[in-house]
Amino acid sequence: MARSLTYITASQLIAIARNPRVAIVDVRDEERSYDAHIAGSLHYASDTFGERMPDLLQAVKGKDTLVFHCALSKVRGPSCAHMFLDYLTEVKEDAGINKVMVLERGFNGWHASGRPVCRCTNAPCTSDST
Repeated sequence: MARSLTYITASQLIAIARNPRVAIVDVRDEERSYDAHIAGSLHYASDTFGERMPDLLQAVKGKDTLVFHCALSKVRGPSCAHMFLDYLTEVKEDAGINKVMVLERGFNGWHASGRPVCRCTNAPCTSDST
């Protein structure tokens, strides 16, 4: 299946975030630990993302939509999303992932617009307050 990268707004993400087939992938590095995060998101830091893609693929079994983000979603978020799309093509595994998206304005935009954040230290985050 040919997949392409699209963008999603914070409002659109709020509307789909509780769907159990959606996974939010935070690729920020150390700033996640002090800036909080989107509730329920998975953390796959960009500095080790390439080697952890097989782990991410396992973690998102049963999901059909992945939403990547970093702080601003200008470099790390889109780069990791593209890298994961390439990985899905290489492994030729039908993971059931139909959509790969990037959150517009990233976590900083999400937080600045008053969207809910979680400050837990659980990995992965088990909160669902989106």
